[in-house]
Amino acid sequence: MERKRRTVNVENRDRARCTPMLGANLARMDTSRSDVLILGGGVIGLACALYLRKAGASVRVLEQGTPGCGSSHGNCGTITPSHAAPLAKPGMMGMALRSMLRADAPLYINPRFDGPRLRWLLGFARHGNWRDFASAATARAAILQRSRRLLRDLMRDDGLDCEFAEQGLLYVYRTAKLQAADEHDHVAVLDRLGIEVERLRGEQLQAMEPALKPGVVGGLLHPGDAQLRPDRYVAELARRVVELGGVIETQAKVERFTTGQGRIAQVHSSRGSFQGDRVLLALGAWSPLLGRKLDLRLPMQPGKGYSLSYSRPARVPRHALVLREAAVCVTTWKSGYRLGSTMEFSGYAEGLNRTRLDALRRGAAESLHEPEGPELLEEWWGWRPMSVDEVPIIGPSTRWSNLSLATAHGMLGVSMSAATGELVAAQLAGTEPAIEPLPYAPARFGV
Repeated sequence: MERKRRTVNVENRDRARCTPMLGANLARMDTSRSDVLILGGGVIGLACALYLRKAGASVRVLEQGTPGCGSSHGNCGTITPSHAAPLAKPGMMGMALRSMLRADAPLYINPRFDGPRLRWLLGFARHGNWRDFASAATARAAILQRSRRLLRDLMRDDGLDCEFAEQGLLYVYRTAKLQAADEHDHVAVLDRLGIEVERLRGEQLQAMEPALKPGVVGGLLHPGDAQLRPDRYVAELARRVVELGGVIETQAKVERFTTGQGRIAQVHSSRGSFQGDRVLLALGAWSPLLGRKLDLRLPMQPGKGYSLSYSRPARVPRHALVLREAAVCVTTWKSGYRLGSTMEFSGYAEGLNRTRLDALRRGAAESLHEPEGPELLEEWWGWRPMSVDEVPIIGPSTRWSNLSLATAHGMLGVSMSAATGELVAAQLAGTEPAIEPLPYAPARFGV
């Protein structure tokens, strides 16, 4: 049967001080003013808005496009404490540099010269040692595991309808060499962090997942992982924020700031000027671009990812999968089916890269009986906000007394969203946070 093709190119266009909030429960006469003004309506900004509203703060979100139109929209929607380990480790930079010769490599660095990207890559390489690896893995595990528990509570208590499922994530191997390497490295890290992982033989995996072609040699099951439909999750967060009295301004591109006496006095956007007792920068990959207007030098780069969304094939995987040799993530929902992943460092270059989309298709075809659905619904690209140490930047700014940040979540924004919202709400309310905030503090970068 000929596959129907409907392509939607979701463009990424312009779209340690901490004091408790004052007057969080008081009605506002000035409708342009809020207790907290949130810059960015992606998954992180909206999760922060929800937890802040639950804490009693008035919130207004300024979103340059529509809620979740950036990297929140087209990722694979996996909730993954299993991804606690960062990319940077000894030997990784050499592999990344060799990828310059392969435009379809799962991790690809565009060889075009780009000064900011080169500086970021050099910083990234400096973190490729075992001490920094262990430190980043511990910080990432803490926020991932906390967020995983909170997400279950959000689904139940707030009635979020986004196809949340808790059956775990499977790594699938077709070569014994890669499986042995992961069992030596990946499993050892998860064991140290207290994150459950189960080893599976090839025949066990084949019985669990008849959608896989014969030839798998084994797998790893991460039973604590989960999945949801990310675009619906973001829409549901936005719905709850508005239901609880928050305000979301769409098509509100932040253009400039008025500052004075070490504070941000006003935020000027394409939809008007706004004030907040506190301002929260949660703009994902756009954070360093806007940060320059505030004299902030955020050590971040966009890591470009891609996905293909389809109507459901007849034979679909029962679990979310990572096809390890091809580094392709496969997610199935009642409402659809998605292939995704890849990491491309090309700066702020926009647009789809056919070579990388084709690599997703080939990788899925190597392992799945039905790698694509009957109808192609969307081809997508998005920028992930990558910090130089692969730990998110969350907490009060050292430069501006009423500015906080919640950004640089890399590939794990959906996974870390709930715990980020909870942490920001606790910091701004002056209450004890559930996780230690120091590893995520902007102060480590002097911002």
